[in-house]
Amino acid sequence: MAIYEIIVNEHYNGFNPTQYGYEQCAPNHGYGPAVRPCWILHFVISGKGYFRREGREYTINPGEIFVIPPYLETYYEADKKTPWYYTWIGFECDGGISDVFDQPVIRCPGVSKVFDDMRRCQNMQSGKSAFLSAKIWELVSTVLESGKKEKDYNEQAISCINSEYMTDISVNALARRLNIDRCYLSSMFSKKVGMSPSQYMLNLRLEKAAELMVKYGESPSVASASVGYADIYNFSKMFKKKYGLSPRNYIKKYTAPNK
Repeated sequence: MAIYEIIVNEHYNGFNPTQYGYEQCAPNHGYGPAVRPCWILHFVISGKGYFRREGREYTINPGEIFVIPPYLETYYEADKKTPWYYTWIGFECDGGISDVFDQPVIRCPGVSKVFDDMRRCQNMQSGKSAFLSAKIWELVSTVLESGKKEKDYNEQAISCINSEYMTDISVNALARRLNIDRCYLSSMFSKKVGMSPSQYMLNLRLEKAAELMVKYGESPSVASASVGYADIYNFSKMFKKKYGLSPRNYIKKYTAPNK
């Protein structure tokens, strides 16, 4: 059952809430394809579903917001087995929102309290619109702080990989060290860096191995062990896949002859 609140647009400077509600959806309950005249943010409390926007489809889990911008066609549907329970806020704004909501999906479990607090509007009359407008600003603040944490996590992950690429550190171990979920780390890292943590680590190891062989004259076996490969055959296979040459042929091609 869906609970809706009627919000009067008071035309404030900044954010003007236009709708608020929450719903425990039935299995496969969907909406769209459709466009909306305002921003709508859905925060998933429990369950899951999928969201389609601009030709891409996203699985949405608890703690995530899916973002519907004005006049952009979207479709969303609850999961068949574990349909989502979500809450939402719709609003208009009189200016830019500084890229706060530029992503189709925002993972920010910290906003749970903000959305939960919005329910207090149900007991309000004349102050309902002002209260929700303030809550949208609080939502913006929370998402911005979360974004700062993501930046910090990415920087820490890159620093850790750069320092320990020669060991057997895994993405799982990296996530545990940062005290975050592995899938969250991979998604966040890929979005920022353009590749997964494991691919970044692989590229770095092979680049360092190439440098050791050409610049410092090390053999393939020494270079392999120095960048964390226990198996020279696996190293040679991955090296050739990246550079198109075996380690020895790479040395011959790029090492300057002695004069």
